[in-house]
Amino acid sequence: MAAAKNYGPKRLVVGAHYGVMDFIVQRITAVIMAVYTLVLLVGILMMPAFTYEHWVKLFTFYVGIIPVGQILASLAFIALAWHAWIGVRDIWMDYVKPVGLRLLLQVLTILWLVGTVVYFAQILWSI
Repeated sequence: MAAAKNYGPKRLVVGAHYGVMDFIVQRITAVIMAVYTLVLLVGILMMPAFTYEHWVKLFTFYVGIIPVGQILASLAFIALAWHAWIGVRDIWMDYVKPVGLRLLLQVLTILWLVGTVVYFAQILWSI
């Protein structure tokens, strides 16, 4: 009896938990975004008036010397970018078959997401 081939395109790939980490990260980032959405909603509902000054305070409030508003907003935005990366990357891997085109789309997606995070940080932390 010949030994089974454990290499090549017909190898059996089970039990290695492929994708489990991405699944867990997507759920964690979704929870972070949901909680932050609730925090924003409560903050908006508790605003005495919907003015620019109050809107800025929603994102820049401090607890002691810690800029909690900016930290929470940054955490939520990074979670959003990571969540988007996993989703878009999976779309590219599932539906774009030419490897070169898929790699190009993934690189462009990374550049776009990193650019948005940097732009967000520049705006939020300059307030």
